[in-house]
Amino acid sequence: MKFTSFSFNPAVAAGVTAAGYVTPTPIQLQAIPPVMSGRDVMGLAQTGTGKTAAFALPILNRLMHGPRGVVRALVVAPTRELAEQINEAILQLGRQTRLKSITVYGGVGSNPQIEKLRKGVEIVVACPGRLLDHIGQGNIDLTQLEVLVLDEADQMFDMGFLPDIRRILGHLPRQRQTLLFSATMPAEIRGLAREILRDPVTVQVDIVAPAATVTHALYPVAQHLKTPLMLELLRHTDTESVLIFTRTKHRAKRLGEQLEKGGYRAASIQGNLSQNRRQAAMDGFRSGEFQILVATDIAARGIDVSQISHVINYDIPDTTDAYIHRIGRTGRAARSGDAFTLVTDDDGATVRAIERVLEAPIERRTVPGFDYSVPAPRKDEEFARGPRPPRSQPKAKMAAEKQPSRQGTPAPRSSHQPPAAPGSGARPSSGPGGSHRPKRPSRPR
Repeated sequence: MKFTSFSFNPAVAAGVTAAGYVTPTPIQLQAIPPVMSGRDVMGLAQTGTGKTAAFALPILNRLMHGPRGVVRALVVAPTRELAEQINEAILQLGRQTRLKSITVYGGVGSNPQIEKLRKGVEIVVACPGRLLDHIGQGNIDLTQLEVLVLDEADQMFDMGFLPDIRRILGHLPRQRQTLLFSATMPAEIRGLAREILRDPVTVQVDIVAPAATVTHALYPVAQHLKTPLMLELLRHTDTESVLIFTRTKHRAKRLGEQLEKGGYRAASIQGNLSQNRRQAAMDGFRSGEFQILVATDIAARGIDVSQISHVINYDIPDTTDAYIHRIGRTGRAARSGDAFTLVTDDDGATVRAIERVLEAPIERRTVPGFDYSVPAPRKDEEFARGPRPPRSQPKAKMAAEKQPSRQGTPAPRSSHQPPAAPGSGARPSSGPGGSHRPKRPSRPR
């Protein structure tokens, strides 16, 4: 079957041709017909299966008829990167339609977003937090909304967005078409689907099975030897484009810096970067300017780069779902790919869980010539943080500290912080799907 079989509006069909689309992917083949007919759809598919076009093309086709300059379609995504990726696809496919689409998320100024909303747009791709800000300030009118898309619903749940999603739903017309896409279907997302979908069509593609084109390997190593082992592994491996995952933002930043010092064209992406710097790193990775991108799980589902040859888990993810999402960045579009995971003695339970999902043991490998016997240093000098500035003190205590000491000099304030425990890096953040989160992660707004 070809895309011509869907009978798109000529302007939409022109976008399909310009994008080079010929044969629909399985998710497109299953989802496009019911979406075009106006049905609610629950789609179970991972990023990289072509699901963006599966909902974008029918939406563009629908909006060719009807009013212009009012928000008629809303796509809600968990991260800025994914929102930009979706919007870029909509703009590319809808180039001949004259439909306007914008992104709405935090980390950047809101005034340009407000100005675009005032001028009139038909499609908004938004992260939950900033969208609620605009709703609360009266900057966006959703009374004429016709289509709602919740993309990566399970990740939105993992990031603590479910209450925000329910608040957003309260501002939308009840009569609408709703499309929900998720890579996995935990109980909370199933409950949400039952609440908001009316007689939905379910389409399902590759839910838990990772791509058959990916080769998996484990590299057992002590925590303090991970970085030298990874550098040695890169030297012994023929790589094209490498995505490396770490558990913490601090570790991603430091590892990116060390790779640069080692002569690699590397960049890092994590939540503390400004949106402009994150986008520059993403664009550089896509274009080949950077051969290696070091990322936290914030990028696990927001990167759509077909030529990634290797995914390296510097830190093993917390859950099997997170592992599948991470390694799903390679072995795409019929290409082969490799997923390397550095594991310590503490990772045994997670490894066994992943092997159960794969239904096969994962090969253990060593790097020839690498010295695995180097003892651990007394303290973690590689990922230890420097002294932190003192936190704000209660007023009474601050006043007391301002009083001169008996010698007539201000009392000193200690800013010393003990170094991090070996291998700990920054405070661990919860991975996607983690059920035990000591602290809710900060949300992209």
